[in-house]
Amino acid sequence: MSVESRQEQSIDLGVTMNGTFAVLTLLLGMKEAYTDCQSECLAKHEVQDRISLSQGSLQFQGDVIGREVYVRYDGPHANGPFQAIYGASYSSLGDFWAGAGHSYTMKTGDFGLYAEVHAMTGIYVQGSGPDLGGPIEFRSGAEIGYQFPAGWRLAASYDHRSNAEIFALNPGVETVQVRLSKPLN
Repeated sequence: MSVESRQEQSIDLGVTMNGTFAVLTLLLGMKEAYTDCQSECLAKHEVQDRISLSQGSLQFQGDVIGREVYVRYDGPHANGPFQAIYGASYSSLGDFWAGAGHSYTMKTGDFGLYAEVHAMTGIYVQGSGPDLGGPIEFRSGAEIGYQFPAGWRLAASYDHRSNAEIFALNPGVETVQVRLSKPLN
């Protein structure tokens, strides 16, 4: 099935993951911010910054249509549990996305395992990939991984991008990827 045929179908099918990870990011982070907090629950503080590189399959309407490389910088500051993040991706179809947002990371004690959800707002420049409806596309996702004692992380990640129906066409794309992150400083 061609990208154009899937785009026509996407008007009916494109609402699968809209906002799910964004809502999880907000709810889980706010729960942590106010559960053990006595005051200044969302105060700005320093956290470990890191750079990550990931690569994976780009999917549209359930079909793999290409590959994507994604680089992300997790900044050195957070407001409560919400760490500032910045990212950019480029696909084998010539599509480009860049944006900024926040992540929330859940750690599992001393075992090194962690899970993260994130939500970002960005700009999409279409190459020969699918028409996602407009230039503003939101990227949200989840990551499950292991943090090594030296701070490096290896994870499996799933991202969804769509425009949250701010444009008439809102099909969305997904990326399933492997991510390697290096702590800075």
